Amino acid sequence: MAVRASWKGYLKLSLVACPVKLFTATTTSNRIAFNMLHKDTKNRVQMKPYDPELGEVSRADLVKGYEFEKDRYVVVNDEELDKLEIESSKTINIEQFVNVAELDDLYLDSPYFMAPDGPVAQETFGVILAAMNDRKKAATGRVVLSQRERQVVIQVRDKGFVMTTLRNANEVRRAEDAFEDIVIKKPDAKTLKLAEQIIDQFEAPFDASKFIDRYQEALLDVVQSKIRGEQPVLARAPERGKVINLMDALKRSLEEGAASKPPAKSKTRAPAAATVAKPAAAKPAAAVKKAPARKRAAG
Repeated sequence: MAVRASWKGYLKLSLVACPVKLFTATTTSNRIAFNMLHKDTKNRVQMKPYDPELGEVSRADLVKGYEFEKDRYVVVNDEELDKLEIESSKTINIEQFVNVAELDDLYLDSPYFMAPDGPVAQETFGVILAAMNDRKKAATGRVVLSQRERQVVIQVRDKGFVMTTLRNANEVRRAEDAFEDIVIKKPDAKTLKLAEQIIDQFEAPFDASKFIDRYQEALLDVVQSKIRGEQPVLARAPERGKVINLMDALKRSLEEGAASKPPAKSKTRAPAAATVAKPAAAKPAAAVKKAPARKRAAG
């Protein structure tokens, strides 16, 4: 199914401009949504605009107003908004390149897929894509979306880019304000070892497709049972007992995790050979480079 572009313009790197288009990368269409009904008639309630002097008014008579003082507004019409354009209204000008590891997840907001706009743009698009991929860099720039100029970060993904809008620095709260009352004491070696073993036990590759919204599923069951005229069965979450002893809780967690894992498959032994081959020299293990710690991105 063809996806409709939400924005079209240019991606500009110095003097090189490439026509591009943006597609929203996420959707909420699968969520269950409720409409507001009157409790007696079960008719859907219409939210109609109301003026204190005129009563109910038509939406065609509504205009946009900004309150600059209490109960005083300045009116801005659609024609004036359409004429209001700055460079980033139609052009995403790459301002700098940064290391991907330096991006702070707290600033990441809404993602968009970026693709070349037409076959002619693919050559220029491919050069920028390959250069950024080789250098392992992300680009930052600005673009106007929904009547706001947003700072964005652009990263390589498959055959295109993911452009993510960034929150402004004044929109991100300081972690220190939330963590100021925390006092971390160094745990004893045995307790720490048990916690690390539990982490190792639950280690697995990240797979977002395995996540299922159980609340939405339970909500769908309620809706479907009502459609069938049945009385819905409402499940309650099990009550958790209080943890009396941390060490006991860690041990029990480790035992339950081991019990839930399927038994390892036994390997079939190969038949003994007439002559024993000389074992090959062990190869040195490949060094694993640790990813650098994330730093806070510049606001």
